[in-house]
Amino acid sequence: MSSEKAFNIAVESNLDLVKIAPQAKPPVCKVMDYGKYRFEQAKREKENKKNQRTIDIKEVRLSLNIDVHDFNTKLNNALKFIKKGDKVKVSIRFRGREMGHPEQGYNTMKRFADACEEVAVVEKPAKLEGRNMLMFLAPKTNK
Repeated sequence: MSSEKAFNIAVESNLDLVKIAPQAKPPVCKVMDYGKYRFEQAKREKENKKNQRTIDIKEVRLSLNIDVHDFNTKLNNALKFIKKGDKVKVSIRFRGREMGHPEQGYNTMKRFADACEEVAVVEKPAKLEGRNMLMFLAPKTNK
């Protein structure tokens, strides 16, 4: 039908004439309450946004020759972050002559990963990058 006829039908029923596909031949239109449509669309978007969860990356820094109590403190912090749903970046910075003993860093990282294995999985294994050794832990997914 002509666009004038469709517009008259929309005005008679107190609704809006909305062009769905204006480039089509003939153009496709819909008679609807546009304000109500926009409100429902915004409500849907707000609901979807509420259900989303952003995952943060928290960092825990260890040293090469870390003592037991310090290790346990860092471990407890990492477990707290993981239980909250965040990913954890575990890093060791090698200083001076420590660069000659990367195997000690790998041992420390392995010990840390083993201590976290109940609640976390190793997303990226320990890797030496320059003077830093990095490892990423992610929370286990419950299936």
